[in-house]
Amino acid sequence: MSHTHYFIFALSSAFFLSACSNTAPQIVPEPPKTVLAPAPKKPVKKVTPSLPKAPKKKIELKEVQDDNYSPEYMYPEDKYKKDKLVEENTHTTSLEAETPSMSKAECIAMIGQEKFDKYTEMFGNESASIKRCTLLKSMQN
Repeated sequence: MSHTHYFIFALSSAFFLSACSNTAPQIVPEPPKTVLAPAPKKPVKKVTPSLPKAPKKKIELKEVQDDNYSPEYMYPEDKYKKDKLVEENTHTTSLEAETPSMSKAECIAMIGQEKFDKYTEMFGNESASIKRCTLLKSMQN
């Protein structure tokens, strides 16, 4: 055997012997502790919640005047949002005008009777199924 085999054998046996040695911590008994007498208890003061004192002068409530109510002031119109909504509405109507309506026969020819019936059942009516066909057709183009 070569020297490396002896070295490996010696190293592994050293690890084995070190693992087998007693590694448990040694318990050292503690000296007994002296117990002190408890301190005398102080009497606990009861705290009662105190109410605030009544005001010295009598307060009279004032009458509310609501004659200056103005809906223009309370609910101002946001011109930016209004303009944006108008632009969106004109855009959707122009899209609807550009897309031609599809008939039931065209829709069935495009997707088949089985899918048409499935869409009708899912959406509740045939017009929704035809809208679905129109959408699918616009996605294909």
